[in-house]
Amino acid sequence: MDATTLAFAGAAEQARLIRDGEATSRAVVEATLARIAKIDPLINAYRVVLAERALAEADQADGRRGAGDSRPLLGVPVAIKDDVDVAGEPTAWGGAAHAGPVARDAEVIRRLRAAGAIIIGKTLVPEMTMLPSTDTTTFGSSRNPWDLNRTPGGSSGGSGAAMASGLAGVALGSDGAGSIRTPSAWNGLFGLKPTRDRVPLAPHDDAWQGLSVSGPLARRVVDAALFLDATVDDGDVPEGGFVGAAAREPGRLRIAVSTKAPPGAMPWLGREERRAVQDMAALLRGLGHDVVERDPDYPGSLWPAGLVRVMRGVGDDVAAFMPHPERLEPRTRALAALGRRTPASLVRWAREAEVEQTARLSKLWEDVDVLLTPATADGPYRVGVVGRWSTPVYLVRGAERLTWMPAWNITGQPAAAVPAGLDDDGLPIGVQLVGRRGEDGLLLSLAAQVEAARPWIDRRPGAIA
Repeated sequence: MDATTLAFAGAAEQARLIRDGEATSRAVVEATLARIAKIDPLINAYRVVLAERALAEADQADGRRGAGDSRPLLGVPVAIKDDVDVAGEPTAWGGAAHAGPVARDAEVIRRLRAAGAIIIGKTLVPEMTMLPSTDTTTFGSSRNPWDLNRTPGGSSGGSGAAMASGLAGVALGSDGAGSIRTPSAWNGLFGLKPTRDRVPLAPHDDAWQGLSVSGPLARRVVDAALFLDATVDDGDVPEGGFVGAAAREPGRLRIAVSTKAPPGAMPWLGREERRAVQDMAALLRGLGHDVVERDPDYPGSLWPAGLVRVMRGVGDDVAAFMPHPERLEPRTRALAALGRRTPASLVRWAREAEVEQTARLSKLWEDVDVLLTPATADGPYRVGVVGRWSTPVYLVRGAERLTWMPAWNITGQPAAAVPAGLDDDGLPIGVQLVGRRGEDGLLLSLAAQVEAARPWIDRRPGAIA
């Protein structure tokens, strides 16, 4: 297998090749690092690459495999979003206001290492993970490997660009209002926002006032499933594991399809994005599912309550992790100040409103198993456009293309971005699948069925060819 094919193989296949002795971890890591050296200067996906440490750990992984070690991610290179602590490295959050190297791995990193993963580097984020585009003053902008003039999205934009370019086996992202699903949709990836609290956030518990979760961005569904098997508590893993769930047929499901926008959201939906939803609905019908048109009962309080939680969350993160706030971008400082000045009574209202919001939205799942919606309202922004937004513009437009995503951060339900073809400019389009709380395995099963019926793995971005 040539180095490029090896780098693009994805975590599950890389793990199998290493386990079966068909490739060494050193070969996989070297192929990945060579590709990073070639491609990352074009796309700026990584804030830092841990090359020497990764090669040393690859040699250790090969020795352990020879001694019979069979951990699920043994020797596989994994990319980490730079809002998660990796011991010995700064958690920069896309800026220069951080405290320097951290002493300990975050819990999810500890679990990935325990599963045998090799941390290949930390991927770029917009400052304080605020933007739907990965534009920063400190580190520049990440670029979409399908079109270098476009953003890969945000805030897990570096992870999305890296995965689409074959620069890791799987990537860790976080999602407080669509930050896994947007880069996945815009880079032709499968991305899963798991059920809340399934993947540990410690030491950053209750991030963004309970909205944010960690999860995988992957080239294939099985890669995301393997990530979950390595990071989720045993008591939350379905029988046979998440990889087993991805391998099972989902059975005949009742699937609601909706393009209705929540109240307060900008209701515009692009022609190509609407067509992608219609095409996916037709595919699901062809696979034997009962697909019906049915809209969620979106509460009017969703948008204002979510915005309060995001603003307070940014303010909390700046206070907790940024000892040099004077180095922050002006927009970040302004939003953090707004968040910190938000009255406690308003934050309490926003948190308590979740009970009624979840109850209303959950009624849909009394009659259906899965909801199909658009992922994004339109394609990716031009590089740098979002980075120039002022604070008022951000508050008005921050979620304009993420319209169908934030509701499920509020309810804590699992939601996935699934590749759904290319638009007229040759850029990826995704759709969103939402499941009941705790039914991440069912989403994996359904997405894997879609992947088998309409494979996307061989599509590679032409801008970096």
